[in-house]
Formats: sequence, C-alpha cells, structure tokens
Amino acid sequence: MSTAATSRTTLPAPPDQDRSNRSSLVRFMLGCGAVAGPLFLTTVLLQEANRVGFDPSRQPLSALSLGDLGWIQTTNFIVTGLLAATGALGARRALDVGHARTWGPLLLGIYGLTLVAAAAFVTDPVAGFPTGAGAVAPSWQGQVHNTAALVSGLALDAASIVFARRFLSRGQHAWAAYSIVVVAADLTAAGMAATTGDFRWLLLGGAVTWTWASAVSLTLMRARRQPAAG
Repeated sequence: MSTAATSRTTLPAPPDQDRSNRSSLVRFMLGCGAVAGPLFLTTVLLQEANRVGFDPSRQPLSALSLGDLGWIQTTNFIVTGLLAATGALGARRALDVGHARTWGPLLLGIYGLTLVAAAAFVTDPVAGFPTGAGAVAPSWQGQVHNTAALVSGLALDAASIVFARRFLSRGQHAWAAYSIVVVAADLTAAGMAATTGDFRWLLLGGAVTWTWASAVSLTLMRARRQPAAG
C-alpha cells in the first residue's frame, strides 16, 4: 500500500473513546429529561401570573395556549415534550437489566410525546378565557387535547410505580418511597380538583409528577458520570 493511500486510511476510534462518546450522549439525553419538568412548570407559572383574564382556579393550564399569546404555551408543550422524550431515550440506554428497563423509559416517552400532541390539538375556550370567549360545544380537537393530557398524567403515575419496584429491588428505599408518594399525591390532587372544581389542584399534581420525572433523569445522569470519574 502506498504512503498516500495509508494517509487516507481512517483508523477506528479506540474502544475507550467510543464508550466515552456513547456515555456523553446518554448523559446529554438524560440532561434533557432533567430540564423538561422545571422548564414546563416555570413557563406555566410565569404565564399564569401575567396573562390578562386568566384565572388558574377556573381555567386549566392548557387554556394558556389560546389567544394572542397562546403560542408561548404551545411552544412550551412542544419543547418540553421533546426534551422529555429525549430523556426517555437516554433512560432506555442508561438502565441496565432489571425492573423498569423496558416499561420505565416507554412510559416516560409517552409522557413526552403526549405533551407534543397537546400542542398539535389545541384545547377549547373555557370559563370565559380568552377574554370575551363564549360557551362553545366541545370540538374533536379539544377532546383529543384533553385525552392527551390525561394519558400524560397516567403515564407518569404508572412510571412512578414501575420505578418504585426497581428502587425497592435495589434497596433504594428513599427513592421507592418518593415514587409511591408521587402517585398518591397526584391522585389526591386529581380528586380534589374534581371535588372543588379548582384547577390549581391539577397543576399541583402535575408539578409533583413532572418534578419526579426530572429527578429520575438527573439521578440516572449522575450514575452514568460516576464510572467515568472512577
């Protein structure tokens, strides 16, 4: 082989470097999942505090996607949904054999994708929001949106149970208890919302589960960093 041909030959990356690159990619994806929940919640709270005519006790957060500034919440659904879905892919690569390896990432992925679906199918006006909106018959788009929101919450509740089983099997009792409390808190908040008609309970339940999902991504990301540091 000539010298010129040899110089054009691309040598494969060393195995250690290849593993390091894959580990960095997984940590990046898990980082996306860790950001999703806090970003979504912060964006919602800022809008609720500043949108004229919006009453968080009478209108669900989905109503923020209506009106002239509705694009903010629509973008929030899309960005955080994609971040959560990316985090789910990272969780699938990060989890070794054992409980939750299949269903955990799958349920986290459903949570992310249903947020994107909530952006694609806009909810109907509700309780006079946007300002001046009258009563309207439920549309099919609004029904799909509501279904996506319901599936998103149920997926996170199911994921909490699946991960609780994994944490118990590994002796991580604090994480297992946290995961079970998350489900109980979300279901309790949903019951309070149905009883009182106050949508702030739904926001509280959502905040608990979104934060839990981000915390799981964060702890998986830290676990991936420890072998590399060693």
